[in-house]
Amino acid sequence: MTDQASTRNPIDPITLAVIQSSLQQVCDEMDLSFSRAAFSPIIAEANDRSDGIYSAENGELIAQGALGLPVFVGTMQFSTRVLIEMIASGEVASPDPGDIYIVNDPYLGGTHLMDVRFALPFYHNGEIFCWLSNTGHWPDIGGSVPGGFSANATAVEQEGLRLPPVKLFKKGVLDKEIYSIICSNIRVADQRIGDVKAQSAALLVGQERLTQLIEKYSAETLESAIAELRQRAAQQMRQRLSEIEDNTYTGIAYVDSDGVVNEPLTIRINMKKSGSELAIDFDGSSAPCAGPMNSVLATTQSAVYLAMRHIFPDVPINAGAFEPLHIKDPDGTFLYARYPRPVSGCAAEVSQRIAEAVFAALVPALPERVSAAPAGSSGNFALGGFDPVKGSSYVMYQLSGGGYGGNNDHDGLTNGCSTIGISKTPPIEVMEQYFPVLYREYALREGSGGAGKHRGGFGIQYSIELRRGEATASFVMDHGRYGPQGVLGGNDGAPNVVTVWRDGKAYTPPHLSKDQGIHIKAGDRVEVATPGGGGFGDPAQRSADAIQNDLQKGYYTEQQIAEDYH
Repeated sequence: MTDQASTRNPIDPITLAVIQSSLQQVCDEMDLSFSRAAFSPIIAEANDRSDGIYSAENGELIAQGALGLPVFVGTMQFSTRVLIEMIASGEVASPDPGDIYIVNDPYLGGTHLMDVRFALPFYHNGEIFCWLSNTGHWPDIGGSVPGGFSANATAVEQEGLRLPPVKLFKKGVLDKEIYSIICSNIRVADQRIGDVKAQSAALLVGQERLTQLIEKYSAETLESAIAELRQRAAQQMRQRLSEIEDNTYTGIAYVDSDGVVNEPLTIRINMKKSGSELAIDFDGSSAPCAGPMNSVLATTQSAVYLAMRHIFPDVPINAGAFEPLHIKDPDGTFLYARYPRPVSGCAAEVSQRIAEAVFAALVPALPERVSAAPAGSSGNFALGGFDPVKGSSYVMYQLSGGGYGGNNDHDGLTNGCSTIGISKTPPIEVMEQYFPVLYREYALREGSGGAGKHRGGFGIQYSIELRRGEATASFVMDHGRYGPQGVLGGNDGAPNVVTVWRDGKAYTPPHLSKDQGIHIKAGDRVEVATPGGGGFGDPAQRSADAIQNDLQKGYYTEQQIAEDYH
């Protein structure tokens, strides 16, 4: 497909709008099919996955499902482009109809190893019209700890199995040899076939729906529409950027530590607005780190894209929306990881600190659009062990919500999803059914929202008890050292708190939000309190009615009210 298609074949606005919605619907159906057929709760219940349509020429994003994780918008665009380039160079075998490639290599346009991407070439009249791709978070990919979130890894090999692009399905048939290699390197391998079949089936659903769309409108009309939609998205983003006064804006955010060296990492973003373009660099950010909080380039750039998506949600999501954003490669920082730097925390945690830095930079310029910092942590908690009742091993992975920052209009959202996506915590009942755990508590974390004219939303607190057997717990979280930033005079939200109770004694990880290989047995508990959002504006400007309402509902104690709103 070419950008000139729209000029060769003009398309009327009504047809254009219908095709735009139809492309979105194709992706939405892939998302729903993936979740409904998946075995793992992290995909089936938490929706930690995404599907999209990508250009046959360069992998650029054409459409993505509304229910997919925004952080995968950019990364699948990059990984599809790399796949196309590797096929062209002969490094990867050329495709045939029905082939599906698998890849999770973070340095080839990915995130961390647990995010496994499938890509299927979509053919029309014997030629590749576009690529269909999806990403699913596998609950385990091998490595030194169950779940793949190794908080102390110093090389990517310690984090799990790294797959270059290879054909997992050849002409529609699963390659049993490649699949056996994968299964030989991951835990609970017998359960992966359910996720693999669900992931491939989602692409086949997309293939069928896209075929119907072409039959209805013709390939030429579809090409014209795609080119026009891309052009319009770029135009709309430029119009939104014009709302920002020409200037250079700087935002700073911190990562608690890299899991190995117990010192914070700095993310410094500089955003130079000029006309309708935005130049972005990360000069002044910390150097590459020893532990797993390095971020690969695709994830770093995607984090900027999703932050701008939060600020301007009305701009259609395709490659055109990224066109006015010029991101300088952050060479020499931990935001441009190269082999063999470990990266397990990049997508789930570092990307959210990058988004926070974008918000901090732009809130002075766009106070009516940009909020205070959200909780900004996926709360990655993995538990691996053997269930003596079921007679089988398991890997449990949980993510959790937190408070969003207050904004110009109202208080922040309570127990919101992570900044990078719309994934949700799996239902407690499902987790207790699948795994030998008991949730002793799952409640709002009252008082955790930062005070402000509009306060931050609340995080949550939960307590999980191991009911039987023994297990190993690991955490890769963030915002344990510093709470989410308040803005324009607002207070910071409460930081993340992790406590492990073993034989009645409390253990707090030295790195606060990161640790691995914590041995627990039946009766031991893991307790987590997630961050609240930052406050927006001077707390002294909060209305008396709003303060009284918070007090009556028990959101804050009288002492907290007196301290924050004196």
